[in-house]
Amino acid sequence: MTRIDFKQPHVMAEIGCNHMGEFETAKELLTLAKEAGASVGKFQKRCPKELLTPEQYAAPHPNPRNAYGDTYGAHREYLELTVDQHRELKKHCEEIGLGYSCSVWDVTSAKEIVSLNPILIKVGSPSNQHWEMQKVLRDEYGGDIHISTGMTTKEEVEKIVTFWEEGAGDAKNRLVLYNCTSGYPVPFEDVCLLELRELYDKYHARVKAIGFSGHHLGIAVDVAAYAMGAQWNERHFTKDRTWKGTDHAASLEPAGLTKLCRDLQATWKCMTPKASEIFACGWRGPSVRGTLRGTRVGGVSPCPCTLCVDRRVCVGLVCATRLFLSPIGSKRPTALSRRVEIPVSMTRLSQ
Repeated sequence: MTRIDFKQPHVMAEIGCNHMGEFETAKELLTLAKEAGASVGKFQKRCPKELLTPEQYAAPHPNPRNAYGDTYGAHREYLELTVDQHRELKKHCEEIGLGYSCSVWDVTSAKEIVSLNPILIKVGSPSNQHWEMQKVLRDEYGGDIHISTGMTTKEEVEKIVTFWEEGAGDAKNRLVLYNCTSGYPVPFEDVCLLELRELYDKYHARVKAIGFSGHHLGIAVDVAAYAMGAQWNERHFTKDRTWKGTDHAASLEPAGLTKLCRDLQATWKCMTPKASEIFACGWRGPSVRGTLRGTRVGGVSPCPCTLCVDRRVCVGLVCATRLFLSPIGSKRPTALSRRVEIPVSMTRLSQ
């Protein structure tokens, strides 16, 4: 199994169409994503008449409660933002210090978003075998391309990577490959994170990075995904999960996204070896044995531990003896109600 090279994680807030066709809501969601700690805010761009067949365009929405039009085509048209609106959203991102991105679903949309020159463009799972569109992204755009692999066989994943390896220049090093299970929401037993580890082992040296696009509930899975090699984490994002639309239920609200960004950064900081075999807070000196009742044990030097409640009383590993000792002179009552003999090998008391 390949050793993972842990790099600082990035969170992509997938706003998608959760703006419900309202430009000001789209801007507000970008601001909320930035405040939560996301690296990138992302939307979606489609040309419905190019993407859908006439029959699909004229068909009713499969879930009428979430429909924004009488037909599926009208529904999709209602949710589309114009290129000029996307340009304004990109400008807003630049003003607040957030990366702007967009998923593209067809050749027309790809060319429109390429014209904005965002820092990255996303290809969703349904479009990852659309070679004409990917050729536009590979040959007419110089930024990174992030591609999800939901609903995709291992053979098809290999075709994606090979396609980018065949591109001119440094094309393969612009590709970020995402593990994904397509569903809204995905049950935990269908997330299949071991597939992510396999993706990392097989492709991490052939692409720029590995990512994870999660449609599950909660944020525990995302931390596990980072530990298995996913530097990029994409989650659907909304202000209110009860809003009308198909993606809100599998989205994180601002509080959830904030916790996810916090937890991923904390996990990244943990992914290091020890700088020394024993840290200061685990420092040992000569063992002493004493009768403790919140009183001084002489004959030992002050502890160098910076995590102690009081340097006059070292609580040792994980502050374990806090259950038994209060700092000398403290008015806080000790947990011991009677004198007992306790080994004090990890306890340091100043004279």
